Amino acid sequence: MSVVIYAESEKGQLKKIALELASYGKAIAAELQTELVAVTINCENNESLGEYGVDKVLTVEHQGAFNAQQYATIIAEAARSQSVAVAVVSSSADSRFLAPLLAIQLEAGYVSNVVATPISTSPFQVKRSVFTNKAFNISEINTEVKLIGLSKNAFGLHPHPTTATVSSFEASSNTSTMEVQSVDQASDSVTIADAEIVVSGGRGLKGPENWHLIENLASTLGAATACSKPVSDMGWRPHSEHVGQTGKPVASNLYIAIGVSGAIQHLAGINASKVKVVINSDPEAPFFKAADYGIVGDAFEVVPKMIEKFKAFQAENA
Repeated sequence: MSVVIYAESEKGQLKKIALELASYGKAIAAELQTELVAVTINCENNESLGEYGVDKVLTVEHQGAFNAQQYATIIAEAARSQSVAVAVVSSSADSRFLAPLLAIQLEAGYVSNVVATPISTSPFQVKRSVFTNKAFNISEINTEVKLIGLSKNAFGLHPHPTTATVSSFEASSNTSTMEVQSVDQASDSVTIADAEIVVSGGRGLKGPENWHLIENLASTLGAATACSKPVSDMGWRPHSEHVGQTGKPVASNLYIAIGVSGAIQHLAGINASKVKVVINSDPEAPFFKAADYGIVGDAFEVVPKMIEKFKAFQAENA
């Protein structure tokens, strides 16, 4: 019996969410008194998973781009080889695609948007967010194998130094009826999915020629840039930056919205962010009701002053 996580990587390097999954998986493994196994695909720094409690790493080399069917088959076969009891995946776009396929192959009950370690292991019950992060419910999994989808930033990083044994794993079959035609990648150095801080802009920026305000603030804070749906619809920014219910979900530690009115679809996609800051010249903008902090003012005056203050603070604390 084991707890198995799928530790995601990008360009050969583990994503932050992989370390959060390791921390979470270790907590469950400790409660079940079993080992924690990580499955990685095309990853180069597997040993670092041991810093967060992983006992064993199964590494897989896979040619080609991400393919949900093939990845689910590989992970399922690796998990079964370890007598999996509980499998854990992240809430990334890739894992949301592969999780239902993985659940079918493992004959596992799947619960997404989980925000904490199991309330009980007998029966197996977990707490999850529902209604676009407006409420919680307790879900019970009765299948022999349990599959959990962990919400981003729900558990955090908890070092638990262990010496992880690393070995290669070859799946007997990883064929797929799906074909990847092309892959579009965001050009930002920090992706929305992995960002601790996200700076987002809306129609209040008045045009794409003013997007340097968003980019300069994001660069100063080491943040990812994002936008509202109308902005991407008008072609000011690529669709890959659109956050909201119909775009990418955001669960950052800090979300700064500039010139975004706060339509319900946008709020639904960023509700999981821990601290929300809004800058808008309209004091009646709906976003202020959801914000932790709000600044009523002209973005073209407020943002440059913020950048100046942040840079001064960074210089003093360098």
